[in-house]
Amino acid sequence: MVFSSYTFVFGFLPSTLLIYYLTNRYLGSNAALIILILCSLFFYGWWNPHFVWLIAVSIFFNFVLSAAVAAPVYSQNRKRYVLIMAIAGNLSLLGYFKYANFFTSNLNVLLNVEIAIGTIALPLAISFFTFQQIAFLVDAYRYGTRETNFLNYCLFIVFFPQLIAGPIVHHKEMMPQFHRAISKNITAKNLSIGLTIFSIGLFKKLFFADNLGEVCDEIFNNVSANGATFLESWLAALAFAGQIYFDFSAYSDMAVGLARIFGIRLPINFFSPYKALSIIDFWRRWHITLSRFLRDYVYIPLGGNRHGPARRFTNILVTMFLGGLWHGASWTFVLWGGLHGLFLVINHLWRAWCAKAGVTIRSRYGKLLGQLLTFVCVTVAWVLFRSTSFGEAGEILSGMAGLNGIILPAGVQGWCGSICVLLGDFGISFGTPGAFTVNGAGLIILSLAVAFVCPNTYEIMQGYRPVLDFRQWSFEKANIPKLFRWQPSVRYALITSVILVLVLISMATPKEFLYFEF
Repeated sequence: MVFSSYTFVFGFLPSTLLIYYLTNRYLGSNAALIILILCSLFFYGWWNPHFVWLIAVSIFFNFVLSAAVAAPVYSQNRKRYVLIMAIAGNLSLLGYFKYANFFTSNLNVLLNVEIAIGTIALPLAISFFTFQQIAFLVDAYRYGTRETNFLNYCLFIVFFPQLIAGPIVHHKEMMPQFHRAISKNITAKNLSIGLTIFSIGLFKKLFFADNLGEVCDEIFNNVSANGATFLESWLAALAFAGQIYFDFSAYSDMAVGLARIFGIRLPINFFSPYKALSIIDFWRRWHITLSRFLRDYVYIPLGGNRHGPARRFTNILVTMFLGGLWHGASWTFVLWGGLHGLFLVINHLWRAWCAKAGVTIRSRYGKLLGQLLTFVCVTVAWVLFRSTSFGEAGEILSGMAGLNGIILPAGVQGWCGSICVLLGDFGISFGTPGAFTVNGAGLIILSLAVAFVCPNTYEIMQGYRPVLDFRQWSFEKANIPKLFRWQPSVRYALITSVILVLVLISMATPKEFLYFEF
C-alpha cells in the first residue's frame, strides 16, 4: 500500500484513525496500542501477506535476544557472544533475501559454475527493520537499553508511518513519545499539522517525482537501443536527480506528517541536500538516519578517525561501499557508494589543506561554486544509481561528456547566425535531439529551482516543532519570510485544502517510492 494511493488516503488512513481514536477513548491506551500494531501489520501485509510471518519472527527473535544482551546478571563476554549471534542472525536473514541471487550469480561467473537457487522475492522494508533492530541490540549491549513489554517493542518496529522506508529510529527516541501520545489520543492540533505536512509530501510525489520519473525512464529505457546524445543524457541525469530528490523528500514529509497525527515526532531524515556546500554537508542532509547508522555502527567500530588519516580514509571508503551495497544488490550500487566515498575523502583532504594554508571560503560566490560543484558530483553519481548495468551508465555518462554527439534543437539554429558554422567545427549539429522535450526541460528547471531556492517543509512548519531534533537545524534562526511560515489559520487551511484537492484529482495509478526497493 502506497501513501500516494486512493486506497491509503481514502481507505486505510481514515479507518485507522477512527478505530484508533474510538478505541483509545472508550477502551483505553492498552487497547489503542494493540490496534495501532494490528493496523501497522495490516499495512505491511497489504503488499504481500506471506511476509508478515517474517517480520513477526524477526521481532520475536530480536526481542528475546535483546533481553539477554542487556541482562545485568550475564557477564560481558556472554553478552558479547549473544550480540554477535543476534547480529549474525539478522544479517543472515537480510543476506538471504536481498543478496543470495547477487552473490550466486557472481560466484557462477567467477568459478564458471551453474548454481541455481531460483528467484527470491525481496520482503518489503527488510533493510530498514533489520538495521533498526541491529541498532537496538547494539544499544542494549553498550548502554543497557531494555524493553520488557513485547507490545511496546512491536510498535517500535512496525509503526506504519516509518516502517517501509525509515527513518531508522532509536528506542530512546520513540518509546517515551509512544507512551505520551497514546495516553493523550489524537488532538485537533496534531491532526492539522500532520495533514498539512502529509499534503505537502503528497504534492511533491505526484507533481514532481512521478512526472520527472517519466522523463527519466523514457531515456534510460531506450538508451541501449538508441544511445543518448548530450542533451538527452543531461536531461535523463537531471530528471533522475530531481525525481529521487522529490521522491525521498515526499516520503520523508509524509512519514513525518502521518506520525505527527498520532502525536509522534520522527527524527529528521531529509533536509534540503541540494543546498549542501560540500559532499560532507550533503551526507549530513541526505538520508540522515542512515548516515547516522553507518557512522555509529560501521565507521566508528572500524576505528573512525582514531588511527591516522590513511586508516580514516580507508574506513570512509569501506563504510560508503557498504552503504552502496545496502541500497541494492548490484555492482552499480557498490560503485555508487565507492564514488561517494572517494568524494568524501577528497573533501576531507581539501578541508585539511585549507585549514593548513589558512584558506577560508566565505564569499557568496565561493559558496555558490561549492554548491554547484557538489550538485554536479552528486548528479554524475546518480547515473550509476539509476542504471541497471555499467554499459547503460557508460552510455549516459559518455553522452553527458559530449562523446555521443551534441545535437541542439533545430529552433535554436536561427538564434546562432554565423556561429553555427563555428559550432559545426566542434561537432555540434542541429536537429531533433531524441527524447529531449521543452516540457521535460521546463519541469526539470522548475523542480531544481524549488530544491535550490525554496524553504523546505520543516522550515515552513518551524513554529510547530515538526521533527524530533528540530533545534539541531536552527529552525528558529532560519530567515524564512513570514508569508511562508505556516499558521493554524483559515488562510493556510484553504491553501492546504486546495493542494490536497489538486493532487487527489491528479492521482492515477500509484507509483511506489524509490526507497521501497531498498
